[in-house]
Amino acid sequence: MLSQAEADQLISLPKQRVNDVVWKYTGVGEKLVIPLVSVDGTEEFSLDINRQSIVLTKGTYQMRGRRVIALARLDFGGPAHQNPDGAVIPCPHLHLYREDYADKWAIPLPKSFTNAEDRKLTLIEFLEFCKVVTPPSIEYGMFV
Repeated sequence: MLSQAEADQLISLPKQRVNDVVWKYTGVGEKLVIPLVSVDGTEEFSLDINRQSIVLTKGTYQMRGRRVIALARLDFGGPAHQNPDGAVIPCPHLHLYREDYADKWAIPLPKSFTNAEDRKLTLIEFLEFCKVVTPPSIEYGMFV
């Protein structure tokens, strides 16, 4: 577990790709894990692109730190989420790490996400939200 201050600091650290590999955006039923690193080289991160559902429009973009801690996760094309306090948040929504709750809380998608129907744009905006200053190279197919 992380303190809220530690999690906030990890989210706000500028991040960059670790290499020049061109990653292929996942197809339906697939998951992709892309390594990232803080610009200062002190922390490792992972960007998960998950489309393991057979539903074309469903997926998740997630930023993990310390190997297993979900710092931010954007869910799209799925069901609403019920927070621990009972509030129901429609999809798409954004999970942010919260001390003592990990990624159990979601918020409505912030206004910085301009078109949740555009998966490529949403991924770019998610990377910006997570402070990825040098994003990985991703090749997009026809069914993003």
